[in-house]
Amino acid sequence: MDIKLHKQATTTPKIRAEIQAAPFSITDSELARQYRVSTATIRRWRYRDDVYDRPHTRHNLLATLTPEQEELLITAREFLRLGLDDLLVVAREFLNPRLSRSGLHRMLKRREVPTLAALARQDAGDDEKPRYKPFKDYEPGFVHVDIKHLPQMPDEQQKRYLYVAIDRATRWVYLEVRCSQSAKDARGFMKRVEEKAPFKIQTVLTDNGKSFTDRFTRAGERKPSGHHPFDQECQAHGIAHRLIKPGRPQTNGMVERFNGRISDVLATRRYTSGEDLEQTLKRYCWLYNHHIPQKALHHQSPIAAMKEWQTKRPELFTKRVVNHTGPDT
Repeated sequence: MDIKLHKQATTTPKIRAEIQAAPFSITDSELARQYRVSTATIRRWRYRDDVYDRPHTRHNLLATLTPEQEELLITAREFLRLGLDDLLVVAREFLNPRLSRSGLHRMLKRREVPTLAALARQDAGDDEKPRYKPFKDYEPGFVHVDIKHLPQMPDEQQKRYLYVAIDRATRWVYLEVRCSQSAKDARGFMKRVEEKAPFKIQTVLTDNGKSFTDRFTRAGERKPSGHHPFDQECQAHGIAHRLIKPGRPQTNGMVERFNGRISDVLATRRYTSGEDLEQTLKRYCWLYNHHIPQKALHHQSPIAAMKEWQTKRPELFTKRVVNHTGPDT
């Protein structure tokens, strides 16, 4: 039988049984010297009927509110539809002035009180959670593109911009730091993405910025003319250029999420120059592509997922996908 001892136990079940079997003519102090433990340990085991550790969890729950007070707050929550902060004000005013916000939240979670959104759905007669439409599954070649502003370094005369492209199916990323967000730079970046991508790009999704489209002018919204430099670059390679709906940046959320990762990287250290910043971003892009597992890819790196796609659909690729060795430790 498996015996689980407390991590600070100084005795074993065998020694505890010997302590219990010792004649009462032997004092606790003598047994303590014999087994090299404290007299408190001898007293603990000498007068028990078993030799096993008991649970150390509390028999009662420490709670700031009494059960009656909890019932009152739950009723107020469901009847008045009070948010957490408003409910906390009521609780402190009429029930317990020492109640903390976290303690109130734990109580609502423990008592499985529905959220305000769930209560609203119940009022509307819809008890199911809202269903969000996920990204449609695509094969490699559907690329999201965006531009992120970078902080200006001490040795720079003007701020620079990070151009990012990410493939929807494999999460493969290519990025470049450029001096402006002009249409010319956007076209140049798109040309570099076409050269670096190991697969044939079929569709590009961007926002409605002037770097990517002439959809919006001073006169208002219009149909893109097709003469924008970015559009011309896409047309030259048979790439469909799609634009997100105005006011719906979540449509391009995949590249926005990666830009959030970049913001986290920028906040981790102090950069001495623009070159230092650029090399850090390129290093992170390499690590991301080759060695950072992605939950959406079943905990694979983008390159590993791309190799699987190349095995299944080799006609989609123009280059052989090669994985690099691990980073230096």
